[in-house]
Amino acid sequence: MTAALNDEQEVDSTLRAVLRDVLGLPEAQVAAFDESSPLFGALPEFDSMAVAGLLTELEERLGILIEDHEVDADMLESFGSLLTFARSKTLQ
Repeated sequence: MTAALNDEQEVDSTLRAVLRDVLGLPEAQVAAFDESSPLFGALPEFDSMAVAGLLTELEERLGILIEDHEVDADMLESFGSLLTFARSKTLQ
């Protein structure tokens, strides 16, 4: 299911839903994420095996295509960096 994304808040909400659903994180924990909240390497649930599932789900829900060369540690480092990436892909 692809969401009709037309503003930055919708991308934020979708990213939070993907983090909850794919990583199995509690809703309160994800709701508390801010731009500087660390993700990859800081959350035990978000390991290298979870990256592929998370990116696939983002592609599906946001209606985007994430190329292999776009994926790096910096993009996955924090909630803010992942959100900035997702917004740049959806709001082009």
